[in-house]
Amino acid sequence: MKIVIDDKIPYIREAVAKLTPRVVYKRGADITAADVRDADALIVRTRTRCDERLLAGSRVRFVATATIGFDHIDTEYMRRAGISWTNCPGCNASSVAQYVRSSLLLLRRDCGLEPSGATLGVVGCGHVGRLVCGVGRELGMRVLVCDPPVGAPGYVGMDVIEREADVITFHVPLTDGGPCPTRHLADAAFFGRLARRPFLVNTSRGAVVDNAALKEALREGRVRQAVIDTWENEPGIDPELLSQVYIGTPHIAGYSADGKVNADNMAIDALCRFFGLPNPGRIHPPRLPAGFVYDGDPLQLYNPLDDSDRLKRRPDLFEHLRGNYPLRREIVD
Repeated sequence: MKIVIDDKIPYIREAVAKLTPRVVYKRGADITAADVRDADALIVRTRTRCDERLLAGSRVRFVATATIGFDHIDTEYMRRAGISWTNCPGCNASSVAQYVRSSLLLLRRDCGLEPSGATLGVVGCGHVGRLVCGVGRELGMRVLVCDPPVGAPGYVGMDVIEREADVITFHVPLTDGGPCPTRHLADAAFFGRLARRPFLVNTSRGAVVDNAALKEALREGRVRQAVIDTWENEPGIDPELLSQVYIGTPHIAGYSADGKVNADNMAIDALCRFFGLPNPGRIHPPRLPAGFVYDGDPLQLYNPLDDSDRLKRRPDLFEHLRGNYPLRREIVD
């Protein structure tokens, strides 16, 4: 069996080597139809567009994306072609929640946010959104949740978020169709309706927030400050917007070692089930360096300003910073 794997998926090589000696590792954006023609399976991330152009004429029968999102997979083509696929829902939810928690603490420290008594508007209540709701409550925030597709009792409309939230954070997939499309959910009209000059956080997909409209909203003071991890036109992001936001990071909110290992294990589990292979065993994240002493401050474990400073110094290195990410843990073990 031959497997083609994005070479920036960490910690996976030893486990995959136990399944087959025929493994090709390649930069995700550079994987071509010629690379996969004789492959049986792919393990990718968001930079590999899995569609007819890549897969037609290949013998690929299974694709796993080691990510929560799957808008890079043409699911209709996969259905027509009879190719099974899976994503890794929830794999890095706790990592994104760590990113949001640290960002809220920094907004308190540097930007005047007083979480206790403030209102957190959470847009999207899947795996990540639920954990972010918990973060808000731990910090003493009133939490409002908008998730139109769910529509459960206790959820509010976007009009309530726009009117009452002091912080608005997005945790939705990128969708264009259906009753609740999310592309440019935060558009110029959205920013025009905001009542409280909120802080805005986007760790979902770049195009959920209209980046040009956000830039204007920041200039006009409709948004007090922004924390942006996902951008339109990645990796060719808008340098002017990057300079305006308080925290700007290269799509790494979910990049703790813990989250990456979760994705690795979920992808390998699914691959082994599909092909009827014995599972090679669980992958575990590396430990923090010897001598690391944790004093209980969450910012000591992870401070997103470090990632932001690196990106603001060299926005042209967006993909390099994303693909060569330093060790980050959610816990001390």
